[in-house]
Amino acid sequence: MKADIHPEYRSVVFQDLSSDFSFLTRSTLSSKETIKWEDGQEYPLIKLDISSHSHPFYTGKQKIMDTGGRVDRFRKRYAAKG
Repeated sequence: MKADIHPEYRSVVFQDLSSDFSFLTRSTLSSKETIKWEDGQEYPLIKLDISSHSHPFYTGKQKIMDTGGRVDRFRKRYAAKG
C-alpha cells in the first residue's frame, strides 16, 4: 500500500437541523465551523438536513399515500361501464 494516501479520522459532531439532534462520531469530513460538545471540547461541526433521528423510515412516522381512495375512485368510475 502507498503511504500517506488514506484520510485521517478525527472526532466530528453531526447536527440534524430539522430536529436539533447532535451526535459525536469519527469521520474524515472537515468543517470550518466548530461547536463546544458536552465534554467541554470543541469539535468540527457538520450540519445535516436529515438523519436517522428525523427520517420518516426510522421514526415510524411515514406518510402513506392514499392508494385506497384512488382504488375506490377507479372502481366507481369503471363499475358502471362493466
